[in-house]
Amino acid sequence: MAKESENAISNRDVKDSAFTTYFGEPENASKLYAALTDEDVAPEDITYVTLEGVLFVARKNDLAFTVKNRVLVISEHQSTVNENMPLRDLLYLGRTLEKLLDKRTLYRRKLVKIPTPEFFVFYNGEEPQPPEKILRLSDAYLEKMGHPMLELEVKMININLPSGHKLLEQCRPMYEYSWFIQQIKDYLRAGLTRDAAITQAVNDCIEEGILVEFMKNHGSEVANMLYTQWNFDEAVLVEREEAYEDGREAGKAIGMAIGRAEGRAEGIAYNMRQIIYDFLEQLGEIPENIRNGIAGEQDEAILRKWCMAAPSVKSFEEFRESMETLDKPCHQASDL
Repeated sequence: MAKESENAISNRDVKDSAFTTYFGEPENASKLYAALTDEDVAPEDITYVTLEGVLFVARKNDLAFTVKNRVLVISEHQSTVNENMPLRDLLYLGRTLEKLLDKRTLYRRKLVKIPTPEFFVFYNGEEPQPPEKILRLSDAYLEKMGHPMLELEVKMININLPSGHKLLEQCRPMYEYSWFIQQIKDYLRAGLTRDAAITQAVNDCIEEGILVEFMKNHGSEVANMLYTQWNFDEAVLVEREEAYEDGREAGKAIGMAIGRAEGRAEGIAYNMRQIIYDFLEQLGEIPENIRNGIAGEQDEAILRKWCMAAPSVKSFEEFRESMETLDKPCHQASDL
C-alpha cells in the first residue's frame, strides 16, 4: 500500500501523459497506425482530433486522429482492464464526430460521408492478459440477441514486452515506449522507490539509445508526467482496495452503464459515484456543488437513480434538476 503522502496528489494542472505526448507526435502515430494495418502512412497523413480534458480522471480520451481523413482512430492507454471501454468509445465517437462535422450536414438529403472509426486500447498493466482480445458493446446489453442492431468492437492489445504481441516487432516507437515502461517495472520489483525507478529508466534510455528524440525534446517533463501518473494510478488502486477489502459479494445490475458492483454498501456506493462522475465528465469539469452532492450522498437507492439519469443528461443544469426531483429529500436538494 502506498504511503498517504504519495497518494495525496492533485492532477488539476496535468493535461497529458507520457503516452499521449509520445504518440501525439505525427511521426510516431503514423508508424503506429502503419503497424496496426499494414498500410503505408506518412506523418502528414495524421490529423489529431483528440477530445481535450484537464484532469486525468476527467480526460475525454487519450488519443484520436484521422488517417488521410478516411479513418478515425480512437485509442486509450490503460494500466487496468476496463470492460466498459466499448461504451466509453461509443460516447467518444459521438462527441468526436460532432467536432468533425458541420451540424448542418446532418439535414442534407445527400449521404454524408464520415471517416471509418477504429477503436484500440493499449494495455500495459500488471494483471495477466492475452496478447490481444476484443471487447464488445453488446456484452453490456441487458437483452442479449444474436445480431444486435448496434455493435462496437474495441481491440485491446497487450503492449507489455513479455506479451510478445507482433505490434512490438512491427512498430519501433511502441517497442521503445514499452521497453521504457518495462525498465521502470523491473526496477520497482528490484526494490527501488518509484522516483528512483523512473529516474534510472530515463538514464537507461539515454545510454541504450531508446526514445532519444523524445527524451531530448521533453527531458525532465517525461519523468514528471510519470511521477504524477504513477501516483494517481496508485491512489485510485488503494482507494478501490479499501472500499472492497471488508466487502461481501452483492452484484446489482444498474442499467447499461454500471454492470455488476461487488462489495458492501460502501463499495457499491463508491462504484455508483464513479460511474456518475464518468458520465458527467463527458460534459466537462463537474461543478463543485454537484460533485459534493454526489460525494455526500449515502442512500444507495438515490445513487442508483442518479446513475440511470447521468448517461442521458445534456447539461449539468439538467442533472442538477434530476438530483432534486429523483426522490431527493428536500433538505438535501436545497443545499445544491
